[in-house]
Amino acid sequence: MLQRIQNQIVKGQHQRDILVDFVYDDSATHQPIVIFAHGFKGFKDWGPYNLVADFFAQQGFFFCKFNFSHNGTTVEQPTDFADLKAFGNNNFTIELDDLGVVIDEVVKQNAFVDVSKIYLIGHSRGGGIVMLKASEDKRVQKIATWASVNEFGKFWPEEAMKVLKEKGVIYVPNARTNQQMPIYWQMYENYNANQVRLHIPSNFKSLTIPSLIVHGTKDETVPFSAGEELVSWNKNATLFPVENANHNFGGKHPWDSDALPEDLKMVIDETIRFFKV
Repeated sequence: MLQRIQNQIVKGQHQRDILVDFVYDDSATHQPIVIFAHGFKGFKDWGPYNLVADFFAQQGFFFCKFNFSHNGTTVEQPTDFADLKAFGNNNFTIELDDLGVVIDEVVKQNAFVDVSKIYLIGHSRGGGIVMLKASEDKRVQKIATWASVNEFGKFWPEEAMKVLKEKGVIYVPNARTNQQMPIYWQMYENYNANQVRLHIPSNFKSLTIPSLIVHGTKDETVPFSAGEELVSWNKNATLFPVENANHNFGGKHPWDSDALPEDLKMVIDETIRFFKV
């Protein structure tokens, strides 16, 4: 039967804990590992993500999802942006390091997992993190990106960057919570200081493992062309377009149904098929 371990605290590398969930069949051994990385202004329990975890586990995968250490949630409030200072101090290298810590933690579950089959999924900004992590961690055997960016920094407006440099902070509105979420100048400094590690195009072009690029044709946040560009850069990448799907494939928060959104169910089915091949 399915075992659910929620909000397990894992010590991160950057002075903040990482909350991790595991969902798996506790009667099975050597289950392929799937680790899911959420996107910007996301968290592990957003919308239908718990249903997603259950579905993958029912299909024979050891599924892990987690909160990035600086995503703005806290150990006490894992679904609320209760620490906006942490959110503002987040950056791409922190998220890459967090994902590495989570991979290390999952492979310790040796009674249930097959460490030769580590697969990553990333949504939106999490997709970029997944591509970069796969390029530097040879344990990763396959990746799937859902509505992923294809370059960090590409979508930063020039005017916003001018304000960020002058004032040291810009604010991004969260329409759902009505919060003004800060981004501090350190994020840009970190990006500039780590351009080789954080450059998605060059790292993805050199990636030799199979990659599934899933993208909605009506994505309002990251254009469908970003997915098309990704597959043009790598012969091991396959594009799975979801006709008329938006950025979240029909998901929203909160999600009050026991059924997955139709578009997201299609995405999951294709991702599972890809991982099982």
